[in-house]
Amino acid sequence: MVGVMTLASRVFGFLRDMAFAILFGAGPGMDAFLVAFKIPNFMRRLFAEGAFAQSFVPVLSSTKSRDGTEATQDLINVVAGTLGVILIGVTVVGIVGAPLLIYLFAPGFAGATEQFDLAVDLLRLTFPYLLFISLTAFAGGILNTYGQFAVPAFTPVLLNLSLISVAIGLAPWFARPEIALAIGVLIAGVVQLAFQLPFLARLGHFPRPRWGWHDPQVRRILSLMLPILFGSSVAQINLMLDTIMASFLASGSVSWLYYADRLMEFPLGVFSIAIATVILPNLSARHASRSAAAFSDTLDWALKMIVLLGLPAMIGLFVLAGPLVATLFNYRSFTGHDALMSQYALMAYAFGFMGFSLVKVLVTGFFSREDSRTPVRCGVISMVSAMAMNLLFVGAFTALSLPAPHSGLALATSLGAFVNAGLLYRYLRRDRVYTPGSDWRWLALRVLLGCAAMAAVLVYGAADLDVWVGRAALQRVGWLFAWVGAGIGVYFVVLALAGVRPRHLALPAER
Repeated sequence: MVGVMTLASRVFGFLRDMAFAILFGAGPGMDAFLVAFKIPNFMRRLFAEGAFAQSFVPVLSSTKSRDGTEATQDLINVVAGTLGVILIGVTVVGIVGAPLLIYLFAPGFAGATEQFDLAVDLLRLTFPYLLFISLTAFAGGILNTYGQFAVPAFTPVLLNLSLISVAIGLAPWFARPEIALAIGVLIAGVVQLAFQLPFLARLGHFPRPRWGWHDPQVRRILSLMLPILFGSSVAQINLMLDTIMASFLASGSVSWLYYADRLMEFPLGVFSIAIATVILPNLSARHASRSAAAFSDTLDWALKMIVLLGLPAMIGLFVLAGPLVATLFNYRSFTGHDALMSQYALMAYAFGFMGFSLVKVLVTGFFSREDSRTPVRCGVISMVSAMAMNLLFVGAFTALSLPAPHSGLALATSLGAFVNAGLLYRYLRRDRVYTPGSDWRWLALRVLLGCAAMAAVLVYGAADLDVWVGRAALQRVGWLFAWVGAGIGVYFVVLALAGVRPRHLALPAER
């Protein structure tokens, strides 16, 4: 259900990004908006969907399991009040300190006064989005804990609908159309929160906020949040570091990385984040009931799903990077050069797709047990590694006069994700929290066989980017659907012929 709803959200997200690319292209103004949008979005992923969700859901799940309805409602009330006051304070600071934030997150803009000033104005409109979307994540955490995954997963569609609407209907009325996009971000935050509140009321857990800084449960959540603020969102920090360094590169580099990242985020959200979202309350409940074997089995199932769905997605993104970029974005303001630069970035991000996916699932094995220290250690090592590789790759590209130095940033982020995933896996095995199932070799061989067959089909169908750019829009769409469909069909047919059946993929019963 989460995957289906997330798929709907990602489809509308593609329509949003197509509107951005066609109407605004990849220039200084779009770079300024994307930075102003990325800052609250980065903090949302770091705080709301990262630290807060990963600490609040396990505490709420254990309270619900052990203490009953009244204690659960009390926890919701005190967290809503405390979180709301903190977020209001952070929002005020963000609006006042917008010039400092732009200088911090896009220092390369400082050399272009007009672009810097525009980015500051845009950030003052977009920053309050953090307040509303964090409260939306709070409401979504409650719904997920009660097994209602569809509403939180669908909610991002409203952001995309809002931005599409203002891009088409409102932006032409502004001298700087990016201002309209920033207003659309603010509207979307309000709409997303309002959408979830009736479902909380129907559940019987509508928040009645009250301040509770010294409440033991709030302190428990905060003690988990502080390290998770870093540990759960290393990938987002690396992506933001990419933006900082890209602001010093050729104009359009921020946009090229953005469009590539959006394409990579599509399967990441549909498969990887959906699986991680579903298993977090499940793992928390099994940890609370001290079912160690069931805990390991659930994590093992999630990792198998990541391999089964993530590996072909990674190969598809890499091989079809050019056709995807050309079909979705290469119209009007988005030139053939923009498409080529975005293709390079997408190929680099695709290389790390499995790393990003594994991290999303593996960290739940720690957060569900309220262990937030270990992911921090892994995250620090991963981020430092990625930063070193950023400098190395960009320096090498520049020294050798290679094209697309921004793709070196994406490649460093991808390799950093694998470092993080490897460390997380090592600690789970060392602590004997996770024991791989006996059928891994059997499944892995069949998945690799299916991926090899799929890759052969896609390599044959993926012509040079120039061929795709020369096709009309409907031709691109038709050919892309045909080859993606052929790749998916070949993959699953080979799996079936190799003996993989639905029963092999079922979540094991608790033992």
